[in-house]
Amino acid sequence: MDVVFVASEMYPFAKTGGLADVVGVLPEEIARLGHRVSVFLPFYKKTKRQNFLLETVLEEVPVPVGAEEEVAKVLSCWHGHVNVFFIMHTPFFERDELYGTPLGDYPDNDQRFSFFQRAVIEVLKRTKLKPDIIHCHDWQTGIIPALLKTVYRGDPFFKKTKSVFTIHNLGFQGNFPPDSLPLTGLSWEEFRYQRIEFYGKASFLKAGIAYSDAITTVSKRYSEEIQTKELGCGMESVLAFRKADLHGIINGINPDDWDPKKDTDIPHNFSVKSLKKKNDCKISLQKINQLEIDTTIPLLGFIGELTERKGLDLLLPVIDRIAHEGWQLVVLGTGEDRYHGTLRDLAKKYPKNLGINITYDAKLAKQIFAGCDIILKPSKFEPSGLSQIVALRYGAVPVVRSTGGLSDTIKEFAPVSGEGNGFVFFNYREDEFGKAIKRAVDLFQKDKMAWTKLMTNGMTSDFTWASSAKQYAELYQKIEKKPLVA
Repeated sequence: MDVVFVASEMYPFAKTGGLADVVGVLPEEIARLGHRVSVFLPFYKKTKRQNFLLETVLEEVPVPVGAEEEVAKVLSCWHGHVNVFFIMHTPFFERDELYGTPLGDYPDNDQRFSFFQRAVIEVLKRTKLKPDIIHCHDWQTGIIPALLKTVYRGDPFFKKTKSVFTIHNLGFQGNFPPDSLPLTGLSWEEFRYQRIEFYGKASFLKAGIAYSDAITTVSKRYSEEIQTKELGCGMESVLAFRKADLHGIINGINPDDWDPKKDTDIPHNFSVKSLKKKNDCKISLQKINQLEIDTTIPLLGFIGELTERKGLDLLLPVIDRIAHEGWQLVVLGTGEDRYHGTLRDLAKKYPKNLGINITYDAKLAKQIFAGCDIILKPSKFEPSGLSQIVALRYGAVPVVRSTGGLSDTIKEFAPVSGEGNGFVFFNYREDEFGKAIKRAVDLFQKDKMAWTKLMTNGMTSDFTWASSAKQYAELYQKIEKKPLVA
């Protein structure tokens, strides 16, 4: 199967967030399953500065953008088993940032990404790269499924091509004034509620949702949550209408990047067969944070943004109890100033129990995963989540709220059956969070055999990109057989 990924960023070529990480790994995993995979990206100034060894594929490709015609140059290189194509157009992409400055988005993002998407389709035809699947990511590529169903509907080149649209962040929607619509190549017939119109604007994200053959997001639970008013960001109706085609596939991790057996960022390496060495990591973490050195004391950790979304309104109230019980807590992250101040005050109040690190430190994060017994993740909402999966790899037991990807990855441990990999609470309430922590600590202190079983369950869980890629490949094969309908 020929699979073409289209995205606005991909590690290592250009990155602003998690989208780049996904596109940097998933295409390679799809290729390892035996498919022919290509990726299309804009050729940004940041990409140019890195001096990748690129070859020219096409010198000039005319690209219609509204009533005008722009010209694209196409470059390419191999990244692993994936052929990466770059759409070059200096006026649009020779800028310091990808999407905007600290003052706001670039005012011509509608024009920039209309050009990029139309260029991808034109380049596919000129290079005779006929895809079975075009996998689009976020609003910057949402117009492509619409073009395939309208402008290119009768084009025999794309007769068998199907599209998948992945929503990484529903909050970024690419909503533009109505006069942006002609830039895309779509007719005014598509500017209606059932299609691209969104509260009087032309929404690139909604186009991807409305026209694609399948929609995915980053966890099964999150795919259900975004059909509700609470988390739908205004898109809940169109998502609910497409629910039969909406799929949740959890983001994975690269196991080689998160392996306590060989991780050079942690003080002592360990595995399922040498769990006692994890205690050496615990002692090291206690020393770093000037806590009492005692491996029998429950050591809890929190890594993430210090924001309401990540559950700080639940975390802060339970810190008094953690200290009064004689337990320990290490916190790493940055976020809202109000939380910074409160955490610093609590650190002064409980210096023997709290290690507060208001910073971002990737090495310390790994040391916390390796040294902690328990990782806390009381998120208000969490589309996918990474830290709970990493915690499992390092033998740190997650205590999570049942939302989004946390619900898909962490299951309550049952001591009798030995099944499960963490502790879960459901309602966003301090008392429920506290009870979940208490269940975890009780097991840690009272049943070492069960605790070891719990750690082993987590460390042997499979939340790798290889596993996620198989689910995407199965989806591709499923929709490849679907008839093309508007």
